[in-house]
Parts: sequence; C-alpha cells; structure tokens
Amino acid sequence: MTALVDALEAREGIVCAVGAGGKKSVLYQLVREHSGRVALTATVHTTEFPADLGMQQIIDDDANLQHRVAAADAARCVAYACPSSKPGRHAGAAPETIRAIHDAGGFVATYVKADGARMRWIKAPSSDEPLVVPGADTVIPVVSARAIGEPLSERVAHRVDRVAAVTGIAPGETLTPEAVGRLLASEQGSLQCTAGARVAPVINMVDNEQQEKMARAAASAALAMTSRFDRVVLCCLRRPEGPVVAMVTG
Repeated sequence: MTALVDALEAREGIVCAVGAGGKKSVLYQLVREHSGRVALTATVHTTEFPADLGMQQIIDDDANLQHRVAAADAARCVAYACPSSKPGRHAGAAPETIRAIHDAGGFVATYVKADGARMRWIKAPSSDEPLVVPGADTVIPVVSARAIGEPLSERVAHRVDRVAAVTGIAPGETLTPEAVGRLLASEQGSLQCTAGARVAPVINMVDNEQQEKMARAAASAALAMTSRFDRVVLCCLRRPEGPVVAMVTG
C-alpha cells in the first residue's frame, strides 16, 4: 500500500495545497502519515484544526507566531494560525512568517492550506490567488472527481467565470475529463503561482469505478498538455485499504 505522502513525494519542505475539493483533508492525511516533525498552517482562512491530529495548537497574532512556535520545540507536530472573528475559523499567517518559522523551527515538512474554495469541488484562481509561500518546495493542486461530468455551475465550482475562461466550458455545460485536465495543466488555472515549485496534482473523492475512469481520463489529458508534473494521484481518503486509488503517470 502506497502512502499518499510518498505518492506525492511530499515528505520534506514547504508543501502548499491549492484548488478545491479536499485541500484540508489531503493535508491532514499527510500529517497523519508523516513520522517526523511537521507543522500545519494556512495562508488563508481555515477551519479549526482537528483535535484527532494530536498537534500542539498555537493561535496568535502574526507578529507573535514565530516566537510561540519556537518555544514549542519539544512538540513533534505543531498547528498554528492567526485569530479570526469568524466562529470556528482561524485566519491565515503571512507567507513570509511561515517561511521564517519553517526555516528556524526544525520542521521536516510544513503543510499549508494556500487557497480557499468555499467547499466547492473545482476552482480556477483569480489574479491574486493562490497565496503560496515564497520558495515553496511542492504545490499540490486539488480537484474533486465529483465535479467531472457535472454542469459548470456555482453548485460545484468556485469562480465559475474563471473556470469557464480556463477550460473553455461555458456555464451550464458539462465539465468533461478533458476540461478538468486543461484546468490542471493551465498556467492560469492550477499552475498559477507555482513557478519554481514541484507540482503534484491530486484528483480527490474518487469514490467508485465510474469516477476512477473519468479521473484517469482527466489525469491523462493533463499530462499530455504540460511537462510541469509527471504524475497525477487519484485518491479517496475514506478508502479502507488506503487513500491512493491510482497514480497516473505521463
């Protein structure tokens, strides 16, 4: 059984998840699978960190975070963010702060939610998104297999107009595997703000054989359109035998 952290080659460095369709869940899985000292944080608003991750949690103003995390040097896993006035939410830390904490804190890996999608299954970024940490080692663009075959609408997509512009699929038309592949391979889509980073896309929520078939087609389409990545990992985080359903390579 291949661990997701190994399929994505995401055991070291700063790893940012972007896109839509399960970014937080993917990051939580990477934390669970890692045996070294890791951090979990965000550059954007995020939900409260799950207690079952067993991480020491530090919520403080950005100016205090580096000192507070440094003082937690005995903790194997640390989750940190800034306070938010929104119930059940934390605000993101500044990307430069995350960079400094990672470099000084002795973390093998820092996992970062670097994008928001309002619980949708697919997304294309606006001009100021995503908020990737400078010098990130790996970026994981995420999309949900549940979006494939659905009409392009606000029910499934965040920033419908941007998804339409990147994929060529008009609102109301079906999101084909080829369209999702185009999003994953586009410099104005899933590759935006990833310059200099290794890219390892995930098609998440591959819950059945039909979704696997469509996800494989989307992955193959993406790999044919770009040389920025050499694999697309298909996963189902609820799968009893392990989250990695398949790894499609170019």
